[in-house]
Amino acid sequence: MRRIIEGKRYDTDKAIAIGSASHSHPGDFNWWEATLYKTPRSGAFFLAGKGGPMSRYSRTIGQNEWSGGERIDPLTRKEALEWAEQYLDADEIEEHFGDDLEDA
Repeated sequence: MRRIIEGKRYDTDKAIAIGSASHSHPGDFNWWEATLYKTPRSGAFFLAGKGGPMSRYSRTIGQNEWSGGERIDPLTRKEALEWAEQYLDADEIEEHFGDDLEDA
């Protein structure tokens, strides 16, 4: 998937995949799957995902009519870390956000 958002190009084929998460399965209206990426050049984070008509990736196709969809959402480093903490394991987080972490 490739999108240009606010003059910046986000391309899942060229970016570094950090980790993925999903919910349910494509037959469920709430299903979704998303991958957190980091661009190789600038280190910008983004989330690329797709999902069913009752997911955050839905799109309107008419009055009170929804369909599944897909999109890219740019994230700040803090937002990317928060998403990673919710959906990824400790090794994936430490590899990409190690400098942001501190021992308890």
